[in-house]
Amino acid sequence: MAITALLDLRLRAESVETAAGVLDRILRVTRNRPGSLGVEVLNDITDPTHLTLVERWESIADDDAYRAWRATPEGSSGLAEILSEPPRLWRCDTSATF
Repeated sequence: MAITALLDLRLRAESVETAAGVLDRILRVTRNRPGSLGVEVLNDITDPTHLTLVERWESIADDDAYRAWRATPEGSSGLAEILSEPPRLWRCDTSATF
C-alpha cells in the first residue's frame, strides 16, 4: 500500500536564504532511497519560513526504513541545523477512494 508522508518544517529566519541548497542536497538522496516515489516541496506563500515536504513511498515499511536510516550517523542530513523547531510528520494512506 502506497503512503504519503507530510513533513511540516519551520525554518530559522536566518536560514531562509540557504534552505534551498540544503534541501536540494537532502532531497536528492531521499528521492533515490528504496521505495521512494518522489518528493515535492510546498512553500507557504505567506510565510517564507514554512515548508511542507510531500513524500510518496511504496509502503510504510519503506518509509520506516528511510526514517530509521536518517536517524543513523550515516543518514544524518543536517536538516535540524536550519530549523527553528522539530519537524512534524503526518503519514497518510493514499489508497482510499471516496
